[in-house]
Amino acid sequence: MIFVKLLDVNNLTLSFKTKSGSNKVLKNISFTLSKSETLGIVGESGSGKSLTALSILNLLPKNAIINSGIITYLNENKFDILSLSNKELSDIRGNKISMIFQEPMTSLNPTLKCGNQVGEILTNHSEISSKNAKKKVIKLFKEVNLPNPQRIFDSYPHEISGGQKQRVMIAMAIALKPSILIADEPTTALDVTVQKAILELLKDIQKKYQMSIIFISHDLGVISQIANRVLVMYKGEIVEQGSTYKVLKDPQHQYTRGLLNSRPELNSNKKRLPVFPDFLDSEHSSKNQTIRKEKERKKYENEILKVTLLNKTFFSKRNFFGKPKQKQDAVKNLSFSVFAGETLGLVGESGCGKTTLGRMIAQLIDKSSGKIGYKGRSLNKLSPKDLKQFRKSVQIIFQDPYSSLNPKLTIGEALIETLFVHKLLKSKKERKERALEVLKKVRLNKESFYKYPHEFSGGQRQRIVIARALMLEPEFIICDESVSALDVSVQAEILNLLNDLKEEFQLTYIFISHDLSVVKYMSDRIMVMKEGELVEINKADKIYNSPVSAYTKNLIESIPLIN
Repeated sequence: MIFVKLLDVNNLTLSFKTKSGSNKVLKNISFTLSKSETLGIVGESGSGKSLTALSILNLLPKNAIINSGIITYLNENKFDILSLSNKELSDIRGNKISMIFQEPMTSLNPTLKCGNQVGEILTNHSEISSKNAKKKVIKLFKEVNLPNPQRIFDSYPHEISGGQKQRVMIAMAIALKPSILIADEPTTALDVTVQKAILELLKDIQKKYQMSIIFISHDLGVISQIANRVLVMYKGEIVEQGSTYKVLKDPQHQYTRGLLNSRPELNSNKKRLPVFPDFLDSEHSSKNQTIRKEKERKKYENEILKVTLLNKTFFSKRNFFGKPKQKQDAVKNLSFSVFAGETLGLVGESGCGKTTLGRMIAQLIDKSSGKIGYKGRSLNKLSPKDLKQFRKSVQIIFQDPYSSLNPKLTIGEALIETLFVHKLLKSKKERKERALEVLKKVRLNKESFYKYPHEFSGGQRQRIVIARALMLEPEFIICDESVSALDVSVQAEILNLLNDLKEEFQLTYIFISHDLSVVKYMSDRIMVMKEGELVEINKADKIYNSPVSAYTKNLIESIPLIN
């Protein structure tokens, strides 16, 4: 097979100008991209993946300084992208090189209909009438397998699902048939089934238009499904690159080995996930090898939570008299139990009712009908005093730690606030000591007490919200997608931490996620939901090895495994 070079990145070095000087964030990055090839770029947050992609389109922030490097586009006319004027760059962007960003909701304009946003690309880059632009957009929507393209054309971004928004972004990116498509974490927040469909769609589009793709991800499983070659980035440098098969089968760099081994394995029952120090520090590794035992599946018999025929209906679009015109049944006739000390995994696609169920159990939203019993007592008619005591015992960890922390409060103030609300411990000194003790439990230092949320990484913020949940010494914690947005190594640390805390404090968890491999690793039993209903519930190993329903089988088959 003859490889024709399309893009050549040579010795790219980039710094950010700060008050204290300059901070080098990309160091001597060099790689090539061939025609019709998919190049995977993998690494954790802060490794320089997205900055490398933005450099190719010269979409860098104002404080970025290019210290050295040439990015040569070799199709038709040969030119260095970094030396182009703004007018020349506007002709390149979208036309020759296009980009799909990670979060479609923030990339799409919430005030414009989806069809108009895609049509704008066509009218800005070519002399086409608005009528013909609309026809072409609807054709593009069909091409990216959007249901009812006319309806999507007339819909605002908030009126369609996450997977549909991502397809709109793909339609926008391929509208002008670019020769290079850069996809920056396009499937990170999507369900495994939607993720699989998006990956298949990108493959089909690539084949149809002989397009080259740069696919950025922190998930080597996803990379293995789509990329011909892969380069691994760590702290602004390329530490390893080569064919996807060779790099994943026989990784040479310890960082790549860390990325591979930090993923929960579906066929393994390891008690503890390896974390990066195990691979970057040989002394630490030898100490940790002894504790990676097989997880012991215990027998749980003491029922702590009982849910019976639970229903939740949301009403929208009311008429002039306040009567609802539309309703959505989020949870339908759900019945199950949770036993003291176990972790019940809750899995299903977006919109299946997982989060709604968790919030009803935590008494954050009201149910429509049914019963929730906790420790043999019905929650239907709790007095305000009893409800306050219940909320002390049952805590919830939300998906996005940044939005669930008050940016105006220091971490110490956020932790101590919970003690004030529940009138626990009398003196400031006692409350501060309790907060420092809990921070130590989640492996954060004393200095964290005085810092604000924005001064921490995503993984550290997740530790902070876990600490806040532990301040009240709860018995039962609902983890709602609490690791879904984290890098694989940070995810491994948080999962290990949750398991350590479970054993130390005899906690019971409901662990909500759309990632079945993570749910299987964490859970004693798994409950599968679809469209608000219970599909099946069983021991974690049985669900994976012998799923009863076709829906569960499809979820398992959609998990991106490293081939």
